[in-house]
Parts: sequence; C-alpha cells; structure tokens
Amino acid sequence: MTSPLSCIHFVSEIRLELGGVVQAVVDLCQAISARGHKVTLVTFDATDVPAHWTEASGNWPQVVEIKSASYSKRFVSREGLQDFRDMLDGVDLAHLHTPWEPSNLQIMRVLRKQGIPYIVTVHGMLDEWSMQRKSLKKQAYLSLCGRKLFENATTVHLTAESESEQASRWVPIGDREAVQCYALDLTSYDPLPGPDPAYKAYPAICPERKKILFLSRIHPKKGVEFLLQAGALLRDEGLPVQLLIAGPGEESYINQLKALARNLGIEEQTEFLGMVRGIEKRSLFQLSDVFVLPTYQENFGLVIAEAMACGTPVVTTRGTDIWREIERGGARIAEINGESLADEIRVFVTDKQLRDEIGQKGLHFVRNWLDRDNVVQGYERIYRDTVEKGPR
Repeated sequence: MTSPLSCIHFVSEIRLELGGVVQAVVDLCQAISARGHKVTLVTFDATDVPAHWTEASGNWPQVVEIKSASYSKRFVSREGLQDFRDMLDGVDLAHLHTPWEPSNLQIMRVLRKQGIPYIVTVHGMLDEWSMQRKSLKKQAYLSLCGRKLFENATTVHLTAESESEQASRWVPIGDREAVQCYALDLTSYDPLPGPDPAYKAYPAICPERKKILFLSRIHPKKGVEFLLQAGALLRDEGLPVQLLIAGPGEESYINQLKALARNLGIEEQTEFLGMVRGIEKRSLFQLSDVFVLPTYQENFGLVIAEAMACGTPVVTTRGTDIWREIERGGARIAEINGESLADEIRVFVTDKQLRDEIGQKGLHFVRNWLDRDNVVQGYERIYRDTVEKGPR
C-alpha cells in the first residue's frame, strides 16, 4: 500500500462568486483529502470554504489564511510568506492555481528554495480568447516573469485537450503536461430534487412554456446577448419559450441585457433570477428543457457538467475547452450567434422524445466521465509522478 501524501494548495481567494475555478479547487481538495492524504489549503480569503472543514475531526482539508500585502491584495505580505514557509515541513508537493496572480511567483520562489516540486493548473487562463483580452499586458507579464511559473513547474496541469492546444502556444509544456478533468463532486445530484423547489422559489417561471436556462456568472464573455437574440427568433416562430437567466453579475451589465430584452420584444418571456445555489439550482436544471452557455471562453465549464448530471440537454460553443468531450455525451455545439443558437435550441423545445434521449445520454456520460474514484486516482497518479520527478 502506497503511503499518503502531504500536499499544499494555494489560491488567492475562496469566494464562489468568482466562478468555477474556486469550486474546482474546493472539490479537488476535498476529494484528495477523502482518500487519506493530508491537504492544506492556503488562501488570503477563506470566505466560502465548506463549513464542515472547520470541524475538529474528519478527513477534511486544513484551511490556513495568510495575509496579503498592505499595498495590494495580489501579493503575499512578508509575514504571510514566513507563515507559508513554516507550513512546508514534511510537505511532498504544492499545487498552485490562478497563474495570473503575482502571488504565485512569490510562493514559487519559496518552494524552490525549499526544494519542493509543484504543479501549476492553467484554469483556462492561456486560452486564445483570454490572451486576446489585454493582450500586450499579458504577453509582457509572461515575458518578464510569468513564464517562469510554468518553466519551473514539475507538472503543468490542464483540464482538456483543447486547453492543452491553446496553452502550449504561450508557455513551454512539453512532456510535463498532465491532462485531467476536474474532480467535480456529484454526490448532491443523487437523488435529484425534481422541479418543484425551483417553481416554489421562482413563481414567475411558467410551467406551460418551454424553458431555456442560462446559469453562470453574468459577464460579457458569456454571450448572453446572443441567447436573447435566439430567444427572439424562436418567439417570432411562434414557439412558447421562456428564457431563465440565472447568476450574479455587475448591475450595470445586467441592466444592459434587460434593455436588450425590451428592445427585442421578449421582456415578458425573460426572467433574471439572480444567484442560484443548492437544491434550487439542481431543480432549475431539471425543469428546464435545455441549458445554454453561449460563451466565448470557458475552461472546464462546471455548470455544463452539472446540467448534464441533471439530465438536461446542453447547447454550448467551442469557447468551452471541454467541447470535444461533451459533444460525445450529446451536447450540441453552436456558433456564437443568435441564428446558430436558435437552430440548436429549436431541436430540444420541439422534440420531447429527442430531448429526453439526449438528456439521459448526457447524464450517463457525465457520471462515467467524472466518476469520482477514477478522477481522483488520476490526480493521485499526477501527484506521485510529480513527487518522483522532484523539483526542476
């Protein structure tokens, strides 16, 4: 029997409103810890760590908050760096996240001085769309110092084939690549709650209409405006659809989307539900006829896997790094425009038999693909291989 590992994760903030990266880190720490390994999660802000992690007993990760610098929350303070050094006795490896944060460079230097190998997860931050935003600034950062984070890593972790193709254009990876999907926790999806909790929580949802769901952080990169355009096209065809837009976002941007819905004449068919979590979220997936994520860029797309785990058909774009994988599970891949989205959505709001068949295909696919034991064993292999190789 192989001995348990001691690993330390660093991510700047544990706040779920920041998106799927944070949830992915939490799920991975929980999964590795549950296998008997010692896991320490280091962060500046532990706001949304699971409440039970603070209990004295159980196979939970240890959570340690260190101080950020007084001049910027993107850097570790001198005191925080010393606290981090003090945690490293007996640690086998470290796992670093959100590589654009300069605090990772500080952590990297400490690890190298201590001779501890580390993994860095890209989390979609080197995707083509991401690199086109503030491109000169990002390329300058990589040239000056950011590329060192990847060059000195024993292992570079990516979550999908498409992400690997895009990231390798910007940083040297070579034989240090490890492709492994996220360790999504699907235990709360069995059994499923049914549609009633969502109908109760959101009385404006119309049972008689075909429901098209968007659920994610509401941000310009998510392409919600194209979903609204698709909804208008389907309305013009006489299809009784209702758009459900769920998730947090900047009030000014959400107001822009509401104005677009008014201009398109679909204000009465569109509901903005705000942040949705827990049983209501799973219920919302179940009552929806199709889930749509018309995104320009999405690394793993946890919300897509969640929709499929609820038996809800999915329409998304090649902006999602896992598009090749989920297409095998029945997801429809559209172009990023209203017409293409409407074409794919129409299939599911007009053909109940096909909708049910694709929903069940996706459910079985995602539960096999993201089987907890297999995924976590994959991470264990990556971790042990990193320890065996040692620091670069």
